[in-house]
Amino acid sequence: MVTGVEYWEERGVKFIDRRHTYVAEGIEIGPGSIIYPNCHLEGKTKIGREVTLEPGAIIRDSQIEDGVTIKAYSYIEDSVIRKKSVIGPFARIRPGTDLGAESKIGNFVEIKKSKLDKGVKVSHLSYVGDAEIGEDSNIGCGFITCNYDGKNKHKTLIGKGTFVGSNSQTVAPVEIGDRCFIASGTTVTNDMPNESFAISRGRQKTKEKLAKKFLK
Repeated sequence: MVTGVEYWEERGVKFIDRRHTYVAEGIEIGPGSIIYPNCHLEGKTKIGREVTLEPGAIIRDSQIEDGVTIKAYSYIEDSVIRKKSVIGPFARIRPGTDLGAESKIGNFVEIKKSKLDKGVKVSHLSYVGDAEIGEDSNIGCGFITCNYDGKNKHKTLIGKGTFVGSNSQTVAPVEIGDRCFIASGTTVTNDMPNESFAISRGRQKTKEKLAKKFLK
């Protein structure tokens, strides 16, 4: 069983600070990968070729394919990250997640037990749980899959090429088709057929000069 930083350095892996990097016994790392300080590689983790692990990344029992970048202080457990994806910084990938090639998971995003196809973007401040999201869909800031009803977990299905606006929610179980558009601030409770548009935002009322009453 192979182990240790020195073993992998001899096989083309670059460690920026070997004294502050933890590589558990049995880990596999492809040549050309760069590992920054304070990274922890644990369990049955496999790291592909030309992977970059920025400082503080923790990866446990996961498969990281070629060309992936894991940005600083991201946590990945029992998941698959496919080729050329970018994760983080400060992302949490929980067990049972499969992220497609060239996907982008940004800062303060949590993904749990979900499958995202190629090119999906969830760029910031979102929770995706028990979901499937189709190729090239874009998920806006502050999106939440409401997957738990107090007793059971339910699935959210989102098709290909769909745009989900910021501060939106899906109340599972719900299915959203291909090439749909969900306006910002919308709560989706019903299924949406392909190429449909959803909006459930309260109408804005503007009352001139009333602000001074509240700003005394």
